[in-house]
Amino acid sequence: MKITVCIGSSCHIKGSRTVVEQLQELIAKGGLSDKIELSGSFCMGKCRQGVCVTVDGEFYSVSPESVPSFFESAVLAHIGGGPI
Repeated sequence: MKITVCIGSSCHIKGSRTVVEQLQELIAKGGLSDKIELSGSFCMGKCRQGVCVTVDGEFYSVSPESVPSFFESAVLAHIGGGPI
């Protein structure tokens, strides 16, 4: 699974660094480093919706506050992991 987080200026202002840090922590905590590739990307073209995140190409709008629920529903549900 590939998760890409926008680190462009608009998403950076909206908390993309925090989103990345939380995702790194959740991936490590769940022992999922071998199943999930986390990367950054510049502008995804949906600046108003953002922090823009894609999971295997599917778009999500994520805030620092919504990372745990996003991770559970968009990531764990698709790789068969349980709640962390």
